[in-house]
Amino acid sequence: MNTSPRRTHLPAGLRAPGRWAVLPAAVLAGAVLGGGYGALKAPQYAATSYVIVVPAEKSDPAAALGFAQAYGRVATDIAVTGDAQVWAGVTADTLRRNVQAATSPDAPMISITATADKPAKAVSMADGVARALILNSTHVAGSTGVKVVQFSRATKPVTPVSPSAPLSALVGGCAGGLLGGLALLVRPKRAAARGEARHSRQASPSGAVSSAAVPAPAAAAHQPEAV
Repeated sequence: MNTSPRRTHLPAGLRAPGRWAVLPAAVLAGAVLGGGYGALKAPQYAATSYVIVVPAEKSDPAAALGFAQAYGRVATDIAVTGDAQVWAGVTADTLRRNVQAATSPDAPMISITATADKPAKAVSMADGVARALILNSTHVAGSTGVKVVQFSRATKPVTPVSPSAPLSALVGGCAGGLLGGLALLVRPKRAAARGEARHSRQASPSGAVSSAAVPAPAAAAHQPEAV
C-alpha cells in the first residue's frame, strides 16, 4: 500500500519560471511610473477659510442652518459672478476647478478650501471666495434674513497636500504588483481553455456525423392456425 503524500500539481502556466518574471517587472514598472509622476508634478498646497451664517434681527435662528447649506452649494458660482477672481488673481475656471465648499449638518458654518501650486495663491483664493459670499449675503440680507460673516481667515500652508515622490512610487509599485498578479492568474486559464478546445477539435474530425442506432424490428408473434 502506497502511503506517500499526494502532490498538488500546479497549472503548466504557473510552473513555468518565465511566468513569475511578470510580477517583479510589473512592480518595478509601477514604482518607476509612480515615482516619476510624483517627482515631475508640481506640489499642491491647500488653504481653508471659514465663514458662518448668522440670522438677522427678528429672524428665525433655525433658518441660518438651511441658508448655510444653500450658500455652500453655490459658493463657487457666487465667487465667479462676484469679484473673487479679481481678488485672487486667477480665472473663473481656476476657481471652479480648485475651490471646494463644505458645510456642517449641525452648525451653520461653511469651510472654503482652495488648492494651488503656491501657498500664497491658495490663501488668496480661499479668502477671495469667502469675501464674495460675505458681500453677496449683505446685498440680499433684506430678503433672506441672514448674513454671512468671516469666522476664520485662511492660514498659509507649510507642507503640500499632494503625495511625495517616494509615496507615489510606493503606490505605483503596489498597483503594478496587483496587475501583475492578476495577469499570472488569468493567462494560465486562457491557455488551458485554448488547449482543451484544440484537443476537442483533434478528437472529433470534421465531417463526421453521428448516427443514432436504429432498433431492430421486433419478431412477429407466432399465432396457431385455426382448425
